[in-house]
Amino acid sequence: QVQLVESGGGLVQPGGSLRLSCAASGSIFSINAMTWYRQTPGKERELVAQITGGGSTNYADSVKGRFTISRDNAKNTVYLEMNSLKPEDTAVYYCNAEVAPHQGYRYLEVWGQGTLVTVSS
Repeated sequence: QVQLVESGGGLVQPGGSLRLSCAASGSIFSINAMTWYRQTPGKERELVAQITGGGSTNYADSVKGRFTISRDNAKNTVYLEMNSLKPEDTAVYYCNAEVAPHQGYRYLEVWGQGTLVTVSS
């Protein structure tokens, strides 16, 4: 079975930086799009950044110029580099990936467990 494991969350001061990682493991033939979402109590889940299988990226307006999404296909890992962090960035961040577990098999949606990012002085 395919699993996503996130890491890198924690407490950081406003203006600071943090890098999140999400590694896929298990039965993996290929991975298409990989996406970071976040959710704060009282707010709906929102898309933060996405990178397609071809390397194209998409960002929420609120993080453009501050966050960078990247991937290492050899490691089946996606990263989210977060700079100039603001208190409003505080949220649980979730990783999502489209994974084909076997050759010729359809892509499956897989979610990570989430990692908490707290931006506070």
